[in-house]
Amino acid sequence: MKRRDFIKAMSMGTAGFLVPAVPTIAATKNVEAEDAIITRKSPNEKVNLGFIGMGQQAMYLLGSFMGMSDVRVVAGCDLYDIKRDRFVKRVTEYYQGKGEKKVKVDVYEDYQDLLARKDIDAVVIATPDHAHAMVAIAAAKAGKDIYLEKPMTLTIYEGQQVIKAVRKYGVILQVGSQQRSSDEFQHAAQLIREGALGKLEKIQVYVGRNGYNGETGAPVPYTEELARKNSRIKDESATKCPAGLNWDKWLGPLPTTVKYHHDFDPTYDEKGRDLCWGTWRWFTVSGGGLMTDWGAHMFDIAQWAAGKDCNGPVFVAAPGWKHYDYLTYKYDNGVEMTEQSFDKKQGVKFFCEDGTIIVHRGSYWTDNQKFAYELKKSDVAYEARAPHHRTFIDSVRAHVDPNVPCEIGHSSNVVCCIGNIAMELKRGLVWNPLTQKFMNDAEANKKLHYEYREAYKNVLDV
Repeated sequence: MKRRDFIKAMSMGTAGFLVPAVPTIAATKNVEAEDAIITRKSPNEKVNLGFIGMGQQAMYLLGSFMGMSDVRVVAGCDLYDIKRDRFVKRVTEYYQGKGEKKVKVDVYEDYQDLLARKDIDAVVIATPDHAHAMVAIAAAKAGKDIYLEKPMTLTIYEGQQVIKAVRKYGVILQVGSQQRSSDEFQHAAQLIREGALGKLEKIQVYVGRNGYNGETGAPVPYTEELARKNSRIKDESATKCPAGLNWDKWLGPLPTTVKYHHDFDPTYDEKGRDLCWGTWRWFTVSGGGLMTDWGAHMFDIAQWAAGKDCNGPVFVAAPGWKHYDYLTYKYDNGVEMTEQSFDKKQGVKFFCEDGTIIVHRGSYWTDNQKFAYELKKSDVAYEARAPHHRTFIDSVRAHVDPNVPCEIGHSSNVVCCIGNIAMELKRGLVWNPLTQKFMNDAEANKKLHYEYREAYKNVLDV
C-alpha cells in the first residue's frame, strides 16, 4: 500500500491499531520513519498460506486467496481424508491452470504438524467453532498470522485467551466478519457513526431462524434423536463414522457424549459441494446457532455503527421475560437493540432522528433520500469476495491490525453469547462490558465457558 492509501484506509476504518512487529517481519532499509510501517514485508516474496479446516467455507476462502498474485497456498489440514483429497485436487488444478507443471501442496491430519513448518507465514482457520480458540492460540504461539472464521470463539473465556495470545506473540489476526469490507455496510455504518441522520435511537437486528428452533436463532441442547430427526439423511448410515474421519480429534475439548452424525462433518457431492454445512452450529454443545452464525455478522455491524466496538451492552433480556417481546439489549447511551425480523432476511435496521437505514447483504435502503446510495453489482459469491481477505494479506505485509482484529471480533461475539445465555436462562441479565462478567449473577457467569475434557485442559494456556 502507498502511504496515502494507507492513511485513507485508516480514516475509513479499514485498518486499525498498530501492533509490535514480530522478529520475522523486517522493515525495508533506507525509508523515512513515517513510511516504514507501509513498507514492511514478509520474508517471502509471497505470503505462504496454510489452511486448517477444509469444509465448504474453506473452499470459498481458498478460491479467493489463491487468486491473489502475492499469496501461495502451500498446505492444508483436516481430520477427514476426503476433504484433504479435495483440497489437494483444487489447489493442484488451480496452479496447473496457471501454467505450472509441478505443483506441491502438502496436507496433514494434525494442525500442529502444519504449524511446525517454518515456511508458512499465515494460516486460515475454518474449523468448527469449538476448535477455533485452541487452534488460534497454537498458531499464535507458532508465530503465524491468522485469518480466523467467525464467530471468533465458542465461549467468552476462549475469546479472552485468544486476545492474550495474539498480543503476547505479536501476530496479526483478522476475524472473518467480511461485511465490514462490503460497500453497503461500510456506507451505512459511516453515516450512523457520523450522525448524518441525527442521533441513533434504536436498532433492530435479524439473524434468521433454523430448523431446530423456529422461535429464536438460539442453539438447542444436543440429543442424538434431534440430530437424526432433522438430518437430510434419514437412514442409519448417517450415524456411522467413516473410516477416514478422526472423530475423537474432531470432538477436541467437547464431551464424548456427543456421537458422530453425518451432518456434523458432511461429505460432498460429485461437484465438490458439501451436502450441507455442518449442523454442529445449531447445538449448544458445539455452536451458537444462528445467534453466532449470522449474529457474528449482523450484531457486528450494529456495534460498529453504534460506536461500541471493544465495548458492548450493559443489559440483555430474553424474549418473553417480563414485558420484553424480543431478545433485547440496552447500551449505556440509551440505545436499545432488539433481535427481530423486519423483512424476513438477515440484516440491520437503524432508527435515527432524521431517518431510517436498512442494510442487508447486497442491498441498502433509507427513507432519507439525501443519503441514498447505489450499490455496485457483483457476480462473485459473497463468501468468495476478496476485499476482506485482501485486507488480511495487506495487514500481514504491513504488520498492522486489520479492520476486524481480535478485540473487535471478540466484542461482537460477546453480544451473541450473552444473548444465548439470557435465552437459556429465560430472564434478564446485567452485563459489565469492561470486566466481561454478569453483575452479581453466579449462575450466568458459569455460562462464560465450559469444562474441557481432560486431554484438552491446557490448550488455552497462554
